[in-house]
Amino acid sequence: MRFVFLYIVIKFISKLPFHTLRVLLIRALGANIGTSVGLYRGFEIRSPMKLHIGNSSIIGHDCILDARKGLNIGSNVNISSQAIIWTLHHDVQSSDFKEVGAPVVIEDYVWICSRAIILPGVKIGKGAVVASGAVVASNVEAYSIVGGIPAKKIGIRSANLDYDLGKNIAPII
Repeated sequence: MRFVFLYIVIKFISKLPFHTLRVLLIRALGANIGTSVGLYRGFEIRSPMKLHIGNSSIIGHDCILDARKGLNIGSNVNISSQAIIWTLHHDVQSSDFKEVGAPVVIEDYVWICSRAIILPGVKIGKGAVVASGAVVASNVEAYSIVGGIPAKKIGIRSANLDYDLGKNIAPII
């Protein structure tokens, strides 16, 4: 029953008109969210009390953030619209469809493009880019660009990163 109530509350919060208000209310549900974070409309968060988002990160429209096993998102991370991050799923070999999962870690300056999917237990290194539509099932090295299904290294990103994604987001106390 608590899960259903929390789901309805988060759906309501995700429709509110201001980043500041959405962030404050998600914090009230137990999420650890830094300053100057943008949460765009339509997001879904599972287990907000196990979610950590660093400073100046942006979560795009209609993203799913599954923090049931722990989700740590660094600073200056851009998670584009409709990306999905899972920390829990089912064991396909299990006779009783047992749940399995592990925390996901996304380090600073990562860019997860639209409609990418990150699976449980993955660590995405600093400055990495996940291309649109990629399915990431294993760790991604720092400054790598990955794409495809399953995601494979397709390039290298410059390590000279020093931007602040939160500079256009209203400050949050």
